[in-house]
Amino acid sequence: MSNITIVVIFIILIAGFIWFNENRLKWRRWKNPSKTFLTDWRKILITKVSYYNNLTAEERPRFEYKIQEFLQNVRITGISTDINETDRLLLAASAIIPIFAFPAWQYVNLKEVLLYPTHFDSDFKTEGGERRILGMVGTGYMDGKMILSKRALRHGFSNESDKKNTAIHEFVHLIDKADGSIDGIPSTLLEKQYTIPWIDLIKQKIDEIYEGKSDINPYGATNKSEFFAVISEYFFERPKLLKAKHPKLYDLLEEIFNQTMTSKVLKKKSKNIGRNDPCPCGSGEKFKRCCGKEHYK
Repeated sequence: MSNITIVVIFIILIAGFIWFNENRLKWRRWKNPSKTFLTDWRKILITKVSYYNNLTAEERPRFEYKIQEFLQNVRITGISTDINETDRLLLAASAIIPIFAFPAWQYVNLKEVLLYPTHFDSDFKTEGGERRILGMVGTGYMDGKMILSKRALRHGFSNESDKKNTAIHEFVHLIDKADGSIDGIPSTLLEKQYTIPWIDLIKQKIDEIYEGKSDINPYGATNKSEFFAVISEYFFERPKLLKAKHPKLYDLLEEIFNQTMTSKVLKKKSKNIGRNDPCPCGSGEKFKRCCGKEHYK
């Protein structure tokens, strides 16, 4: 065997290893949920996630199924912090909200979410003066992981008027990454005829940010991928305001996510369930006689 042949074989093996490493997560098959959705989980969603409260009785079981599916297939690990069921459910809700119109969607490019207590730096340290990062999609040896601030996760659902939700922001990056690159053009969701108008509109809106003529978070002017993530936060938090101030942008986001967000009433305050309120499962029974009966025996 000649030296040239050996070199060629070596190059092929290296290329094959790189290709395998980049695509191994895509081959991971997700497990299907097998257990009944917990009543306590449903109550957390109702009191914390206004998006869930706007779903119809037919849509809620699908949302709950996707929540279970996500939690069964993605490991959530607290780093220097404890996490509870509310944290887990808010994280899962952040993942499901952007892709809810696509029932078959699975985050096969994600294996684990690392929840940090608050800000961290580029070396993932939780101490020191350069801790400015709230969320990050891992690359390289961190591929398949997401790093997220627990404080930012909770804030995203406690303040629904600031057009910010860090967890949704990071999951939109994962959606963007599904076609192989994080470039602000989600090819898996964006139909080809909308690609050029989308790119042109991004450029226009970034120029407006630089000129100080926009209410869009200035971080969106960093690049196209950050703009897509930032404007998606706006879309899911303040859709009516986005529609009023940026109608073309709103319309294109409707096409991307296949959701009419302006029809939803996204209340700023959490909703509580009283014992005599209609059960959120849509049965028509009072909460105390249906899903909440174990609490009111």
